[in-house]
Amino acid sequence: MSIEVVPWSPRWAEEFEEVAAELRVALIHVASARVEHVGSTSVPGLAAKPVLDIDVVVDGPDTEAAIDALESIGYLHRGDLGVTGREAFSAPDSEPRRNVYVCLTGTLALRTHLAVRDVLRRRDDLRDEYAATKRMLAAQPGMDMPSYVAGKSMVLQRVLEESDLSEQERLAVLLLKGGA
Repeated sequence: MSIEVVPWSPRWAEEFEEVAAELRVALIHVASARVEHVGSTSVPGLAAKPVLDIDVVVDGPDTEAAIDALESIGYLHRGDLGVTGREAFSAPDSEPRRNVYVCLTGTLALRTHLAVRDVLRRRDDLRDEYAATKRMLAAQPGMDMPSYVAGKSMVLQRVLEESDLSEQERLAVLLLKGGA
């Protein structure tokens, strides 16, 4: 299975808004819910795998209501997939390609998603370094997803050094991502 990294597309922001509008309607009765575009497709100018990453952010008591709301519009709940405070979903259709998560406010997984997005939006040099790393890794024959994720860890640590995450939190992220 090859890893596809493509140039940034302004269409990704449009696709996010279309999906987010549907999610917001479904989540209308979930008081704390907000929908965030995260991941590489959320950073203008950043090469990415052409898959949207969307976090539905909720306070703890609203988790079950958010899960129920997404299931009511056809999303398949896949559990936390080993990430505490984050519930993963499969979309009811294949376009646009997307990963959707319900994330608890304040968790490290959510804070990391937002930190990477925000730093890369304001630091063109880190954005470009991250893009070059992703392109280089994706171009390697036989590249698998665990190796791809680990290969990005050094530049991601530099990105996270520019965030409000503590050194201990950045180390936890590095260990979770399989980097060394």
